Amino acid sequence: MIYILEDEPGIRNLVTYTLERSGFESCGFGTVAEFFVGIRVRVPSLVLLDIMLPDGDGLEVLKKLRSSASTKKVPVMMLTAKDTEYDKVMGLEAGADDYMPKPFGMMEFIARIKNLMRRYDIEIQSENEFRIGKLYVSLPRHDVLVEDNPVVLTSKEFDVLVYLLRNQGLVLTRDQIMNNVWGMDFDGETRTVDVHIRSLRQKLGVCADIIETVRSVGYKIGSRPKT
Repeated sequence: MIYILEDEPGIRNLVTYTLERSGFESCGFGTVAEFFVGIRVRVPSLVLLDIMLPDGDGLEVLKKLRSSASTKKVPVMMLTAKDTEYDKVMGLEAGADDYMPKPFGMMEFIARIKNLMRRYDIEIQSENEFRIGKLYVSLPRHDVLVEDNPVVLTSKEFDVLVYLLRNQGLVLTRDQIMNNVWGMDFDGETRTVDVHIRSLRQKLGVCADIIETVRSVGYKIGSRPKT
């Protein structure tokens, strides 16, 4: 998932459209407040960040991203009309990974996105397909593959795995997992979640450690597989 923080609707919509036509999942935000609400829901794989915003400064947003444990390693590309050497140096020294002045050509833009993806070894994934290390999950086909070998999961195990994947990078409590997978009316215990996680790890084999336990809180799938 790529997040775009850009207050100009025309530019934001064009960037979002270009990304999705190029095979990337993306989401645009017009304000800093909306952007950080999105961050709390799902940590993106990459951020495209404007500097001049109606309710904040893009460089301050960048500093907040770099100071947070959940987003400090997320690559950031600055997209801005401020194109002097000083502005570029300020952006890069604040922690940006790339800096692209407006206006820019879409072919170069996509090439730079792909370069950042390669540099940080980020897998491209859509809402219906996930690839993390040796794990592949397809929602439409209900397929789970580990090292290209099929893994048979129960429907609830599959749903738990997909919920974790859709919220990659976020720590999910047992209550959150249970409410979203089993429903608010389910009257079972949160131990049900632990049982399914344990079974999932056994079935995922060499990919078992992509599901991390956060002590006294719950579970998460990290932004990158462990090696």
